[in-house]
Amino acid sequence: MAPHAVLMGNAADAILDQDISSYPIFVIHQFDLEVGIPILERRDKGPKWSINASTLEELATKKIVEMEKVDSFRQVYKDPRQFLCLFVLSDLGANFIFLPRDGH
Repeated sequence: MAPHAVLMGNAADAILDQDISSYPIFVIHQFDLEVGIPILERRDKGPKWSINASTLEELATKKIVEMEKVDSFRQVYKDPRQFLCLFVLSDLGANFIFLPRDGH
C-alpha cells in the first residue's frame, strides 16, 4: 500500500478540505464493491488491489459499520492529517488499519 500512500493522502486531504467528512476511510479490496469512489483499480498486469475513497458516514449508511459502533469508532479514529485509515477486505476477513502518513 505504501506506493499509493501519496494518492490516498491527497484524497484524504480533499475529503477534509472540502468538508465532505472528518473521517476519510480507504477501502482496500480485491472484490467488486459499490462503496466510495475508486481511486485505484485492480488490474491483471498492474495493482493487485483496488482502493476506494470513502467516509465513516458512508460506511455507516451502508451498514458496514453498525450505527451503534459509530461513536466508539470515532473515539479510536486517528488524526487523518497524520494517519490514513484503511479498511482492508480480503479472504481472511475485514480489518481497520491506521497507516502513518509520510512526513508526519
